[in-house]
Amino acid sequence: MSVYATILPLIFLGLLGTISAEDIKGSVFCEFYNDTMCAENEQECSGREECVQHDLEKRNHCYVLWTMNSTTKETIIKLKGCFLDNNDCYGKPLCVENSMERKNELYFCCCEGNMCNQNFSWVPQPTTKPTEPSVIHELEPVPSAKQQAITLALLIAIPILLTISSFSFWWIYRRRKLSYFNEVPTLEPVPLPQPSPNLGLRPIQLLEIKARGRFGAVWKAQFKNEIVAVKVFPIQDKQSWQTEQEIFKLAHMDHEDILHFIGVEKRGDNLQAEFWLITAYHEKGSLCDYLKANIVTWPEMCRIAESMARGLMHLHEEIPANKADGYKPAVAHRDFKSKNVLLKADMSACIADFGLALIFHPGKPCGDTHGQVGTRRYMAPEVLEGAINFTRDSFLRIDMYACGLVLWELASRCTVQNGPIGEYRLPFEDEVGLHPTLEDMQESVVHKKERPLILETWRKHPGLSSICDTMEECWDHDAEARLSASCVVERVATLGRALVLNSSTLIRVDNTNEIITTKESSM
Repeated sequence: MSVYATILPLIFLGLLGTISAEDIKGSVFCEFYNDTMCAENEQECSGREECVQHDLEKRNHCYVLWTMNSTTKETIIKLKGCFLDNNDCYGKPLCVENSMERKNELYFCCCEGNMCNQNFSWVPQPTTKPTEPSVIHELEPVPSAKQQAITLALLIAIPILLTISSFSFWWIYRRRKLSYFNEVPTLEPVPLPQPSPNLGLRPIQLLEIKARGRFGAVWKAQFKNEIVAVKVFPIQDKQSWQTEQEIFKLAHMDHEDILHFIGVEKRGDNLQAEFWLITAYHEKGSLCDYLKANIVTWPEMCRIAESMARGLMHLHEEIPANKADGYKPAVAHRDFKSKNVLLKADMSACIADFGLALIFHPGKPCGDTHGQVGTRRYMAPEVLEGAINFTRDSFLRIDMYACGLVLWELASRCTVQNGPIGEYRLPFEDEVGLHPTLEDMQESVVHKKERPLILETWRKHPGLSSICDTMEECWDHDAEARLSASCVVERVATLGRALVLNSSTLIRVDNTNEIITTKESSM
């Protein structure tokens, strides 16, 4: 009986340890730091990051990636933030690296618990147990036949019970997994519709970095005889890489006002893995960067605004399946801003960066558990308040609020305004500065109901005055009163066909080439 009495408590304690470890539900908040962004003096390179729960069955962890100077032993932090579900991080309240092996002098640790990655350490442990000296043990009494029978029964019963329990948990997990819907794909997404542009590793040479952002860097690259753009996601942003390619692979997404998608690749292994998104390259870059260095004429402004709004309309649109292509659901961008609008060589625009986008299938919930995402200065009042109605139309109206702000950026750099053209400024830069906090934006947009200033000199041009009316209807505080993307397309297209002669008269050329003179009051 002594063997029986010894084994049972050990089994009980082992099961208890397993249960207590599973009680840890991961991390909700982690300390965030990005060494590359801080080196570029970019805003929001450090602080507290809220981990987005993409899948109820998976956990979030906190992590730290650092290096150590071999001479001075100085610790240099490279990255901190949220980390996707990993068994090695389960049940670890402290961020400690134990491995003695080093790759590229990088150290990595992960942990569970809010802000558990504020402190971290390297405590190397040998991978093999040291050889124990020979010890002469006293002979122990031989167990009786009854004790041997009990031990044998336990050794047979325990694996059977564990197998049955594991199968039960797996069956319950699969049932819950199949019944749960989440629009943002997990780390093991279902197969995407064919044909898939993922054709394996391509002979791509990275030439130079063109932009950096929260989800990685965008490179100008050479692919055979073609110049392409390669967006490189680090391992902790794999979810955004998954989301972007899922959006691009939807039916009907090959559209002139949506960035052209070429394919995806995974480069490297383990912690050195990178995830590539390969798209068309546009030399003029983002609308934001272009407006910083250039002004736009009235025809250029109309061309940019119309194509930008048309791209947003196509994204928002639900398109039924036809003989040529399948069904396309409505998609909300959720991070619409001038940085995510690219300019082509002909000065038309296309929409990019779908890392936060959300797909809406009819009759299914949107699956989003955290609505306060995007760039702060472009957040609609209901997003800043945390009062989003989680429906398709609500998210599409949030995009239209941001569209109004981008129209304001365009108008501020247009040559037809009756007065001097000022330096490029971001929306709300005069009100909250360059690095606003969430509280700053809430005070300005929600409580004071401020919007970017529309100058009187803009109103003296009839076409620009109509653009001002359009942007005001886009950023209306009442979400239901905002214009749809199709309405913006229709308005700007009408204005684009009009040639302004002076502040009171328009000549409009219709399809029959007849010239019709109308007064401003008739618009």
